[in-house]
Parts: sequence; C-alpha cells; structure tokens
Amino acid sequence: MLIVFTISALAVTLGVGYRLGHSNQTLPGWVPLRVAALLGSQPAKPTATGPVIYYRDPDGKPLYSTDAKTTPDGRPYTAVHASEDVSFDNPPETAAPAQDNSGPKRILFYRNPMGLPDTSPVPKKDSMGMDYIPVYEGEDAASTIQISPGKLQRTGVRSEPAALRTVTRPIRAPGTIKLDERRVAVISLRAQAFIETVENVTTGDHVTKGQPLFKLYSPDIASASAQYLSTVGDNARVANLGGRKQLIDGARRRLENLAVPADVIADLDRTKTVPLTITWTAPRDGVILERMAVEGMRAMPGEVLFRLADTSVIWVTADVAERDIDAVKVGSAATIKVRSLPGREFKGSVALIYPQVNTETRTTKVRIELPNPDDVLIPDMFADVEIAFGAKKPVIAVPNGAVIDTGARQIVFIDKGEGRFEPREVKVGTRGEDYSEIREGVGESDRVVVAANFLIDAESNLKSALRAFTDAEKAK
Repeated sequence: MLIVFTISALAVTLGVGYRLGHSNQTLPGWVPLRVAALLGSQPAKPTATGPVIYYRDPDGKPLYSTDAKTTPDGRPYTAVHASEDVSFDNPPETAAPAQDNSGPKRILFYRNPMGLPDTSPVPKKDSMGMDYIPVYEGEDAASTIQISPGKLQRTGVRSEPAALRTVTRPIRAPGTIKLDERRVAVISLRAQAFIETVENVTTGDHVTKGQPLFKLYSPDIASASAQYLSTVGDNARVANLGGRKQLIDGARRRLENLAVPADVIADLDRTKTVPLTITWTAPRDGVILERMAVEGMRAMPGEVLFRLADTSVIWVTADVAERDIDAVKVGSAATIKVRSLPGREFKGSVALIYPQVNTETRTTKVRIELPNPDDVLIPDMFADVEIAFGAKKPVIAVPNGAVIDTGARQIVFIDKGEGRFEPREVKVGTRGEDYSEIREGVGESDRVVVAANFLIDAESNLKSALRAFTDAEKAK
C-alpha cells in the first residue's frame, strides 16, 4: 500500500507541475518541497573555475590526457579545471588577520601561492584560481622560511642530522711508471781498451751483481797491474816497512782509479801474474736497458758499454691539478692501478712534490715510490693514481648536497620542524666524496636539509625580494 501511495503522490505532483507550467501559474510552496523529499535532495555541485589542467576518462578509469581526446567509442574525455584538481596544500588562509596574545596582526601584503615574485596589496586569485597568501606583520623575519606541508611532500624535501664522520676524498690524477733514477747504472771504462768477448746478455735480460758481462784487454790496466805486482814483490829496495806499505798502497790505488774490479785485484794478489784479459762484471742486480758493447770494438774512456737498472723499486709520477696540489702531502698514501693489470692495486706513498707547475697543463708532478718485487710494473706504463686526502679523525659533516655555495659564501638550511627552515651560513672544511666537513655554523644535533633544498633557497630569495619591496613601500 505504501508503494502504491508513493507512486500516486509522485504522479499527482508531477502532473500538477506540468499543468501549472503550461498555464503560467505559480506552484504552491509545498510542491517543490514534496518533490525534493520524494526524489532525494542533492547538494549543488560547485561551478568549476580556472583553466583546464588535464582531461580524464569519462568512465572514471585511470586514463588521463593533456589534450582533448575521445574514447574508442567516440565519447569525449572530461575536462578537469584547476579548482577541481586535488591539492595537498593547506586550505587558503582568510583575509582576516590572525589573533594572538598581543592582539591582531596587520596584513602587509598578499604573495603569489606558487612562489612567483608577484604581490598584491589586496586579496586576489592567480590565473589558476588559487588565492594569494596573506603575509602578516612579523612573519617576514629573515631567520625563518615557512613552506606548506603539501609543497614539501610534492618536492621531496628531506633532512638528516649532522654527525661526526671521517671525511676523506681521493685526489685522482693520471700517472706514468718511471725508473728510480738512483737505481740506474752505466758500465764504462776509465782507460782505453779492446773488447775481446761479450757474454750472452742482451737488452731486457735480468742480471745479478757479479755476473760476467764481457772480457777486455787494456794496455793501461796491464801496465798498472805489472807495477802493482812489482811493488808487492820488491823487498830489497825498500828498507823500512812504512815506505814499502806506501808504495804498495799507491800501486793499488792506481788500479782502483782505473775502476778495476776488486775481484781482479784479489786474483793478482793470489796468482802474482798479470792476466792477458780482464773479466768485467755487473755492479748490481737489474735489467739491461742498453747494450753497446760489441766484440772486437775499441772502447774509449767514458764510453757507455752497458746501461742497467734495478726495478725492485720504481717511481710513479702523477700530474696533479693545480687546485688539488695543496691537499697533497709528503707521506700521503697512494693507490695505483694500471690498465694492463685490471683488478690489481699497488700501494705506495708520496715521496716528493716537484717545485714547479706546468704552464700548459696547470699541473704539478708528484712522485710516488712503489715496490715492484715481481717486476710486473714496466717503465712508461700509464697508471691511474688516487692519493688519499682528508681529516684523520671524525669531524662534524653533512652530505655534499646540503651545502649551497653562492660563490661568496656557503649556507645550509636548518630544519626547525612544521615546515619552518632557517638559512645558516657555515664554514666548510674538507670536501669528501659524499660528505663535507663543517667547521663553523652547525652543531652535531642540528638537522639540515639534504634534498630539494633548491626549493627552500628559492623561497628564501623570494622572501628577501618581498622584504625589500615592503621596506621601500614603508619608506614612501
């Protein structure tokens, strides 16, 4: 019965409305109320304002477009205006001044809600329909920047506390393997001689100290040897022992001045015979770098016959950029990698910083001494050098991205919580690969912004510009 009555009442109501509408008569007040009660009253949808931001699927599917388009069956996408878009910002503040314990605050001006350098002395909306934000007296202090939580969430602002860390940074430079100049030797004669035979040693061979290299005949060495034997065997001509010793020492010194090896002189003392040829041996362990001796040649005094080098210790000369040279110290640890030996690292230390700068490359050479026991490091190989640099004990440090360098100063933003940030000038020390030492301006418990601080910096610059604008208006 209730259903029948409801349907009848609805029909009567609609009928009355139809007749009155066609007869230009006014409906009784109870009619629209009755119709609303029967059909269910729905609140009116607010009118969309602002420009069209994007277009969405008419069926509510997660399909969007920046331009107008249609569905596969020909239906147009629904336009979404600025006022209909979802916003995470705080609700717009009213134009009425906020109240506090000290009384009402005066509104200085209204600023653009998107952070643009645009202000207004009266309330207004931007092109997207967003209300301008009022700036109250006392809120434009230079020490604090206020940012809405919605904007912080969208831009990904993060902060973390400053902490004690060991800040290190490797100084990278290209290098070249070089011979240790102190371990290079040449073999030459101090008297004219003829090379009789040369041993089977060639350039690149490893030789040991005392290993025979060649045999020679020298008239000067033979004459000095004969004089030495004559002096040693002549007992009658010298009456006193002191004079005899001086003659023997003089004859021996002549042989030494001719660079006759000590084992050859020992053979003279043992055999009491002047040898026809003398065997010349290697003065040290090393690699033959050059062989100039040839059988049958005449060697003049000072002529180089062999050049050899001890490669158990080698040098690495690195070209360090001029801006990094102050960070390199004698004794600093260095790591060397060569391209022909991937995966291997060699450890050494800085032995010398050369006292000049290459005017063409603006680099300074740094010498690193490196042990080479297995002789895998060959002279003139290219090397990648990393020299350790940084504080040896923990210091207060923040991530590199937290520091904004303006050229004239360095600042960080301190997170005060609730969207409030304070710019603070700091003194930066050592800059590591990931962290920078802070010598002044930040304590161990301070939280600094480490991500998206460019947004806060933009807000800070805007606030400074608006403050200057306000001060100029007050001065008028």
